[in-house]
Amino acid sequence: MTDPIVHVVARLVPRPGKTAELAGAFREILAEVRAEPGCLLYDAHESRDTPGVIVMVEAWADQAALDAHGRAPALTRLAARFDALLAEPPSVERLQRLG
Repeated sequence: MTDPIVHVVARLVPRPGKTAELAGAFREILAEVRAEPGCLLYDAHESRDTPGVIVMVEAWADQAALDAHGRAPALTRLAARFDALLAEPPSVERLQRLG
């Protein structure tokens, strides 16, 4: 049987001068997202290799939980700010554990 847990890695590149604002925007929603049904892990990191770039490491109980996260208030509020904060669209990759 395939593991239903969906792991996600998202990479977000801030516009020049928006690094602190982007990091703060993620800090504002962490607790709210972590309380969403099916959220197993939701951690924001700053890249050591590319300072300022935010890398999200997430795990969701299943695809339905991830889909619900995409419609949840915390993420929709954040996504509404992406045009002002991001230099490019987020890079999002869904992963499946091999073993």
